[in-house]
Amino acid sequence: MTNDTPQELNPDQEIERLIDQVMSSSLTDEQYRKKMQRRKEVQDKRIAEAVTEKGLIIVNTGNGKGKTTAALGMVLRSLGHGYKVAIIQFIKGGWEPSEKRVFSYWEDQIEFHAMGEGFTWETQDRDRDLDKASAAWEKSLEYIRNPDFHLVLLDEINIALKMSYLEVEDVLAGLAQKPANKHVILTGRGAPAALIERADLVTEMTLVKHPFRDQGVKAQPGIEY
Repeated sequence: MTNDTPQELNPDQEIERLIDQVMSSSLTDEQYRKKMQRRKEVQDKRIAEAVTEKGLIIVNTGNGKGKTTAALGMVLRSLGHGYKVAIIQFIKGGWEPSEKRVFSYWEDQIEFHAMGEGFTWETQDRDRDLDKASAAWEKSLEYIRNPDFHLVLLDEINIALKMSYLEVEDVLAGLAQKPANKHVILTGRGAPAALIERADLVTEMTLVKHPFRDQGVKAQPGIEY
């Protein structure tokens, strides 16, 4: 049987173990200092060995709220660094999002295309939804291939995949055409397994409570739109 020594733990496991240990109230000040010093050594080593830069495929999925919101935080950071960004909305679009108005202040850096016509239960026209999703994907490919754009957000594309408006094989083939340093974010619940497997960063938002489901509270400005 092996011992749980630092040499036998990977960095994540060792950091987790050190966190558990420093939470113990029985540690002396000196023991606490040594534990935190070791944690810093592990973290510094990981950072030193990390790859300097890589274009990421990022998936925000799950039934919880905040998938697009988290992606827009990355958009804002990219704009702050002076990068060019493209946003393509696959499902939303029947209403004018406040984000689009805000991002108009960076109109020289951002391209925003709301190419859906609203949620699927609003359109009630599968053929038109298919056409809109196809057009949105073709527009997405333009930006995915364009080296001038540092970040591309494909908002609610996972819904289009889940509804079979797009084929996951086509999307994966398109993502393979991106320049090496470009980041692409794909949002929406129900991300297919093949996309999750291909992605570099996957976050699943878990629904615990929601004001509409639990209290009948409608979407509110500044919160949902």
